This record gives sequence, C-alpha cells and structure tokens, in this order.
Amino acid sequence: MALGRNRRRERGGDYWPGFVDALSTLLIAIMFLLTVFVVAQFVLSREISGKDEVLSRLNNQIAELTQLLALEKSGKQDLEDTLANLQSSLSTSESERSRLQALLDAGSGSSAEAQGKINELSGKLNDEKQVSARAMSQIELLNQQIAALRAQIAAVEQALQVSEAKDKDSQVKIADLGKRLNVALAQKVQELNRYRSDFFGRLREILSDRQNIRIVGDRFVFQSEVLFSSGSADLNPQGLDEMAKLATALIDLSKEIPSDINWVLRVDGHTDNVQMSGSGRYPDNWALSSARAISVVKFLISKGVPADRLAAAGFGEFQPIAPGDTPEARAQNRRIELKLTER
Repeated sequence: MALGRNRRRERGGDYWPGFVDALSTLLIAIMFLLTVFVVAQFVLSREISGKDEVLSRLNNQIAELTQLLALEKSGKQDLEDTLANLQSSLSTSESERSRLQALLDAGSGSSAEAQGKINELSGKLNDEKQVSARAMSQIELLNQQIAALRAQIAAVEQALQVSEAKDKDSQVKIADLGKRLNVALAQKVQELNRYRSDFFGRLREILSDRQNIRIVGDRFVFQSEVLFSSGSADLNPQGLDEMAKLATALIDLSKEIPSDINWVLRVDGHTDNVQMSGSGRYPDNWALSSARAISVVKFLISKGVPADRLAAAGFGEFQPIAPGDTPEARAQNRRIELKLTER
C-alpha cells in the first residue's frame, strides 16, 4: 500500500516537467520550421536579386537612351531654326530679285549693274538652296535616328514589364512554397509525435514494474544502477535484460514508421558530480557518461536496431535533474535517458 501511494505521488509530481518538455519540443519544431522557411526565402531572394540587377541595367540603358534622344531633339531644333533663317533669307533675296527685275524692266537703272546684282543674288539663292537641302537631309537622318531610339525604348520597356511580371510570379511562388512547407513540416511533426506516443506506450507496458525507471516528459530515464555497476560502462545482466526489451520495441516500431520520417533514438549518458580519481579506466565523468551511452547503443545495434537510427551522447555531471549533493540527488542524476526525436 505504501509503495502504491509513493508511486501515485511520483506520478502526480511528473505532470509539470512533462508539460515543460512538451512546450520545449514544440518550440524546437517551430524554430526548425522557421529555419527551413528562411533558407527557402534566402534561395528565392537570391534569384530575385539577380532579376533586380537585370532591371537596374535596363533602367540605366533607358536613361542613356533618353539622354541621347534629348540630344538628338536639341540638334534637330537647331537645324530647324537654321532652315527657317535660310528660308527667311531666301524669301528676302527673291523679293529683292523681283524688285530689281521690275526696275530693269522699267528701264530706270543700269541694265548691266542690275544684271550683275541679279546674277549675284541668283548665286546666293542657289547656295542657300543647297544649304537648305543639306539641312533637310540632316533632319531626315535625325528623324530616322529618333524612330530607332523610340523602337529601342519600346523594346526595353517591354523587357522591363516581363521582368516585373516574373518578379511578381516569384513572390507568389515564395508565399506558396512557405505555406506548403509549413503544412508538410506540421504533418511530419504530427506523425513523429504519434509514433513517439506509441513507442512510449509500449515501453510503459514493458517496464511498468520497474521502480527505478521513470518517464520524464518525452524521455525514459533509467537509473545507472539498473544498467551498470559503479564506475563501469559494461551492461550488467539486469541491464542486458532491460535493453533487450527496449530493442524489441524499437525494431517493431521501426517497421511501422514510414521511411520518409527521419527519426532517431538518442541515448544520453549522465553522471553525478562526484569526480573520478583519474587513475581508473575513465579519467573523468565525461568519458564515463559517453562510454555508457555508447555501450547501450552498441548493444541495441547487436540486437538488430538500425545503427542509423541511434545516437549516443555524454553529458557528464553538467545536466542534473535533482539539485544538491545528497545521496538521493546524486542517485537521480546518475542516469541514462532515451528520447525519440528527429534527426
């Protein structure tokens, strides 16, 4: 009866750590989701930045073409002003020629002098006509160049519009990828949590009669005295029996978990804060805790558990679960923890 009450008190006190560990697991999953999402955004942002560089170069070309167009328009205006002046001079010369011709016809002046002025004005008129013709040719050439520049600007603007459309498509793809990634990761986390629950449920059934094996949150905790002798990393007979049960449960579970769920069973070794003498097989608590975790992993592999689904880690005395230096606290800190998690 007393043993039953003690068990109920221990189970009643384990709810809060389990809640905290569940929250920690959720936060880790969320951080992993955010990390993958940021990486995806970084890859797509690099693609977009490359398009931004292309857009910048296109904008620079448009600015240069606009400047050339402005210069060409200015030159055209100058030629048009020159042509207007020439036409004005031509009109004046033709008026003067008409006046002189009228004087000649009326016989009111020297015909030789009048004829000389007529010839002079005719020469000037021909020269001005030639200048005017050259100006018209230059204006025509400028018009052709302006048309070509406008065609180039239209092509650049079309390319710019295409690039902007691709940029919008990329933004839509980023958002869609993020949503699909979040959904996929949430599904994988739910599946792993379901199989983790199945795994711990089976272990509870197998190890329910052991007082020195506890469940703390999402971890099974074996006291080191159950598996190892003091200062040793070799599994004792009782430890071999317990690990054989664990191996059977793991093998059965590995057949049910889909291959696309990248799960792993982490075996963590912990010791108390009593320092090693340094003259034995293990120089310090780091070495002892790591050796015990590796010993458990190698035994599970020998029983058929896939090696790529196991991981061993040693924490020495630096991750205690019971504060203080009392014998009871040290006994709780000497432990092997098993945790089913993602790789």
